[in-house]
Amino acid sequence: MFRLIAIGDIHDSLKCFPLLAGPAGEADLVVLTGDLTTSGGEPAARRVLDAVKRLGRPFVAQVGNMDLDAVDRLLTAEGVNLHRRGRRFGDVGLFGVGGSNPTPFSTPTEFTEEEIARFLDEGRAEVADAPVQIAVPHMPPHATAVDRVKSGAHVGSRSVREFLESRRPALCLTGHIHEAVGSDRVGSTLVLNPGPFASGRYVDVRVEDHSVSAEIVRLV
Repeated sequence: MFRLIAIGDIHDSLKCFPLLAGPAGEADLVVLTGDLTTSGGEPAARRVLDAVKRLGRPFVAQVGNMDLDAVDRLLTAEGVNLHRRGRRFGDVGLFGVGGSNPTPFSTPTEFTEEEIARFLDEGRAEVADAPVQIAVPHMPPHATAVDRVKSGAHVGSRSVREFLESRRPALCLTGHIHEAVGSDRVGSTLVLNPGPFASGRYVDVRVEDHSVSAEIVRLV
């Protein structure tokens, strides 16, 4: 069995990392889905990476919309960047896209829908032959339970939704919309948003015999 745990929207908060040590110790991989910082650069991101490294498990990570470009460069230098890349772990292929679709707030890392579609294709191409595929877009798919803001508006990415409908990965791990904690499906793809890590939630994913199960777990 292959097991991974996914967290996101860390935003400089390290308080829950000690609580994650137990679950992480039983995992094969830790995935950071984006927003390590709040408009932070390399020093802030390094503090988060140091906390992840203390868990003692392999990990991959990518920028969110609130991370500066220096964070993307740091993740590449560390050899853990998932943005626009695919990573193969046995039968499991992960691929990611960081940042977000455009917001009203002009956050540091935003992409057009066309760029998001291209980045997803680039990452998937690197693991296209993996029997089990897991997409990790920081921004959730449009018109789902996990992209709804407090006003009720759906603000997720149309390109992510179209990708899930056409490519049908087994699982989509996302974040970005803090108040939209939960799960949904786009076609056959299960989509999970655990919300900001400061709330103590993570996604527990288990892959066995090409079958994927995943749930949101709360530490506190």
